[in-house]
Amino acid sequence: MTVKTGILFVLALLLSVGLSAQHKLTEAADRDFSEFKYSTAVDKYKKAYSKAKDKDEKNRIRFQMAECYRMMNDTKRAEPTYKSLVRNGFYKKETIVLLHYANMLKINQNYDEAIIQFEEYIKLKPDDSRGPDGLQSCIQQKDWFEHPTNHQISNLKQVNSREDDFNPCFDSENFNSLIFTSNREGSSGKASDEWTGSNFTDLFYTRIDRKGEWSTPDLLESEEVINTETNEGSPMMNSGFTTLYFARCGNVKNVVSGCHIYKVTKTGRTFSDPQIVELGGDSTSRILHPTLSDDEMTIYFTADFPNGQGGTDIWYATRENVSEEFGRPKNAGPVINTPDNEGFAFLRSDTVLYFSSNGHIGMGGLDVFKTTRNGDKWSIPVNLGYPLNTSADDFAIIFNPSAEEEGYFCSNRKEFEEERAKGGDDIWYFIVPPIEFTLAGIVKDDRTLQFLEGAMVRMVGSDGSVIEKQTNTLGRYEFSKEQILPRTTYELTVSKPQYFSASGTVTTVGIERTTNFERNFLLPPIPKEPIVLPEILYDLAKWDLLPQYQDSLQGLIKTLDDNPTLIVELASHTDARDTDERNDILSQKRAQSVVDYLILRGIDPDRLVAKGYGERVPREINHNYYLNNVQILDSGTVLTEAFINSLPTTEKKEFAHQLNRRTEFSVLSNDFVPKEVIGEVVLPKVIDIVTSPEKKVTTIKLLKDNNGKNGVRCEINGYGTDVYIDPKLTKPMISLESALALLKEGAISKDDFAGDPNEVLANSTIADGAVFLVEEMKIEKKYITMFEVTVNYKIPSGFYFDEPTFSLIGKYKFDEESKQMIFE
Repeated sequence: MTVKTGILFVLALLLSVGLSAQHKLTEAADRDFSEFKYSTAVDKYKKAYSKAKDKDEKNRIRFQMAECYRMMNDTKRAEPTYKSLVRNGFYKKETIVLLHYANMLKINQNYDEAIIQFEEYIKLKPDDSRGPDGLQSCIQQKDWFEHPTNHQISNLKQVNSREDDFNPCFDSENFNSLIFTSNREGSSGKASDEWTGSNFTDLFYTRIDRKGEWSTPDLLESEEVINTETNEGSPMMNSGFTTLYFARCGNVKNVVSGCHIYKVTKTGRTFSDPQIVELGGDSTSRILHPTLSDDEMTIYFTADFPNGQGGTDIWYATRENVSEEFGRPKNAGPVINTPDNEGFAFLRSDTVLYFSSNGHIGMGGLDVFKTTRNGDKWSIPVNLGYPLNTSADDFAIIFNPSAEEEGYFCSNRKEFEEERAKGGDDIWYFIVPPIEFTLAGIVKDDRTLQFLEGAMVRMVGSDGSVIEKQTNTLGRYEFSKEQILPRTTYELTVSKPQYFSASGTVTTVGIERTTNFERNFLLPPIPKEPIVLPEILYDLAKWDLLPQYQDSLQGLIKTLDDNPTLIVELASHTDARDTDERNDILSQKRAQSVVDYLILRGIDPDRLVAKGYGERVPREINHNYYLNNVQILDSGTVLTEAFINSLPTTEKKEFAHQLNRRTEFSVLSNDFVPKEVIGEVVLPKVIDIVTSPEKKVTTIKLLKDNNGKNGVRCEINGYGTDVYIDPKLTKPMISLESALALLKEGAISKDDFAGDPNEVLANSTIADGAVFLVEEMKIEKKYITMFEVTVNYKIPSGFYFDEPTFSLIGKYKFDEESKQMIFE
């Protein structure tokens, strides 16, 4: 034998030995996998993978490792393992890899990538409903989180351990004690479960003590009547709390051991010997999670029987008498069961079945669903939504029959909001509190943003209720939960003397969560000056209300409808052309045309006064006007006949004349008592021509403040006030008291302040150092326009000017002897 031949022989021998070792490891791992010993199998697969040389075999072993992680619920390891099989193309041979990879991504909340993988799976397996369902579940995640249910949940930290605690049931008719499954320290079995790698599970017991605290859980019993060295779990008591049903799984080495349901009779804290509940299957069948009807004639359970819909299904069996065995089990059908896994059933009131599934459209792993029986048919299962369900496993829900919506469920979520889980699977408490509603808000002056005390808030419900509340010193009103009822719509009206009313609507119809409604209102003060109605213009020498201008009255109609106690004057004005007498008659007809239209729209005639002022009150415009993009009129201009005749072109003159032809309204009183209208509406024809409208006159009288500073009475934006001159100032200053008075009287408004008015005028006051703009200060025919005033808390009271600013009004002097101000 040559050296080369010898080397090849040794290599072949070593390869043969390596392949033999790898083959034995693979066989052992496959055997453990088939016996559901995933924790043991995955370690053997790892060793076999390191020795495998064949590419296809390596991929198969890697796939089995991914399956072990998935079955052990280790999604963090399963995801990258499946990913590697997608990258190397193994999914083309085993397309299920794509589906499992997508599901792991979904459970791990990587929804965008999960969508891509579900879409790829759908292309390869268009007939498998699991692909579209998984895709839809990813798309619905946002909606579930944005529209949570009313469930309030909390972790049972006194009950849960660092291990797995799950599957509770009530132990007594007081519903203050629980039996549950746990693999915590202290359980009977000393070995590890080869499926999960954790301790074997036992049944534990806890109850609420006199202080309302959960007791430290203890073994339900320690005599190995129920708890043994194998797995016990899935407890469920009958409705009389005399019989405990539970599941026990075998643990015979090198044997495929199944799970079966047992029952024991409970007497006090002792139990009879367990008896198996015959439900079909064989020794390898996994039969778990019993739940019974109130009369114990029907049992629902989880099983992996052949001829089911998929992995584990929900089955049921019936009997004629509690002393008899259950009959042949039947599958709950494809409405409930899917090609994946369903389990943890809980029957409520014999007609509503709750269960967990990772096959229906859900948020991640197992989700809790609800279906209702109608005759022999079950309704389409409904996902209970967030926060009961999450991307984690959520399962094993039970309800307290003595409460409306209260109970427990299990989850392996790591945290909820700011509450962290304690172990792996934890028991969580949930309650749906009663849906309650309240309504509150703030009422402010629309001009000043100051709080309005004493405003009346009237609430009229669709149920016929009428409740009134007044605002307090902070402008706040409140309606309690006893006053705001479900499935009711409320119309709100807010009113206060000298203010226009405001209205709003609040409805609880269709709202299924406790809600604290907030409705704030701004009440516009009723102005002392007439308000020009927009776009109510007339043709020369005509009084007809043109159709195109009727829409301009809709705002006034709404104001009158919202404020049913207002009495208003409709004042009409003409231009200066034609005689005084003809213009008086024409303006009255124009005013009457507006009143007639308002009456036709349902406004009570007794609330309307038509007055024609003719040409006697020329319009004083309050903003600049433009014609052909060129400014022709300045704010503050009075459109007298002499001024209009001074305009350079006929077009400009006609424009000014048209501005004088106008209709205004002003509030005369706020004390009209609405009455029911009976019979036909009669239009009033009385002509009331005003030939001498009132005119405001101010006097110039020398004033003195407490420190001897000179002052005079003037008008600030039309509001009469006293101002003084302080030679030490460099700019106009005003005290908080005087500034608030200007606000209250409407001389200034929120729009006149520099900066954000919500900050400057917060808390029903004015900030120190706030600056506002005064459009006009007027003394007789002298005036100053557009100057800034600063609020100064150090000034106890009053309004003070510096000399340079005040001198803009013209040359003046004070006559101390006659106590007058004299303009030179």
